[in-house]
Amino acid sequence: MIILPAIDIHEGRCVRLFQGDYSTAEVVAGDPRETAESFREQGAHWLHMVDLDGAKAGRPINHELILNTAETAGMHVEVGGGIRSMRTVEDYLMGGASRVILGSAALGDPEFVKEAVCAYGKRIAVGIDAIDGIAAAEGWTKKSGMDYIEVAKRMEGIGVQYIICTDIHKDGTQSGPNLEMLDKLNRAVSCNIIASGGVSSLLDIINLYDLGLYGAIAGKALYAGTLDLKAAVRVCHKFSGRRAKTQAAVNDELERFFVKSSLVPAIVQEADTNEVLMLAYMNSEALEKTIDTGYTWFYSRSRAALWNKGETSGNTQKVVSVTADCDNDTLLVRVKSNGPACHTGNRTCFFKELLGEKKEEEK
Repeated sequence: MIILPAIDIHEGRCVRLFQGDYSTAEVVAGDPRETAESFREQGAHWLHMVDLDGAKAGRPINHELILNTAETAGMHVEVGGGIRSMRTVEDYLMGGASRVILGSAALGDPEFVKEAVCAYGKRIAVGIDAIDGIAAAEGWTKKSGMDYIEVAKRMEGIGVQYIICTDIHKDGTQSGPNLEMLDKLNRAVSCNIIASGGVSSLLDIINLYDLGLYGAIAGKALYAGTLDLKAAVRVCHKFSGRRAKTQAAVNDELERFFVKSSLVPAIVQEADTNEVLMLAYMNSEALEKTIDTGYTWFYSRSRAALWNKGETSGNTQKVVSVTADCDNDTLLVRVKSNGPACHTGNRTCFFKELLGEKKEEEK
């Protein structure tokens, strides 16, 4: 399960609301960029940002501040609030956001949601905010009259893969999430469910994980100090992959290696001898396939396509381990190879010596 620390922007400041009431806005942190950096340092790989003013106005208000934060965060950022047009969707996604959240538009303009999903797939999420099980819109100021499960099923039919579900009565209360509501939703649809509202402690995170959810948003509990973000991230990493429905969370966690670039170098090393065999590049799909299949997959820059080492030659590489460097921008893949690594027939691609140890007689 992924933990998404929240930054809600109201009048240019980081605030938290109580049960969605704008009159209760409380400033909880300073500069959003510094707050995001703090979350990253504690281990978060995703950030949840909401333009509260935009949600109420129906158009982006804090667009520039949010994109500036996304640019400097060093994390994947999902953004919601006032996104009612394809132009706004494109502006956010082209500007550096990893995922956008459609809320009121999902209720009032399902064709827009469908268009966005067709264009951007899993980069589109839908936020379903409910009061007593009834979906709300317009920055939580209006009830739609539709049951939240009904809305979720309609979104599933459109092709939405991610749903952020908030019980407004729980939001900002630190009274614990509505587990019954979330469990019911998770069982009703195949979408990846992100819980929002009420998270107050590490126990809440564990309870949400036990439901098999994709993710959990934490806000006020982090600012109040009742939830240790580093501990929450560590717990989720420890248990990730236990349930089938959390596989999307596992895959999205892998994307932390591709924040700086869509391709990362992968150094391949023979596990038995520690000899470096080759260097190739992986994108997120190649890394997922490598982990899923247990054999190396790479991305060919010249062919602009994935390739499986040994698929045609038979010189396969069975993966023993995959390790990231300290900056999360290079991978070390230890393998047991079945034949030479180089297309020339050499055991290793590194055989052209430019500088080596001097022989004793040459010293």
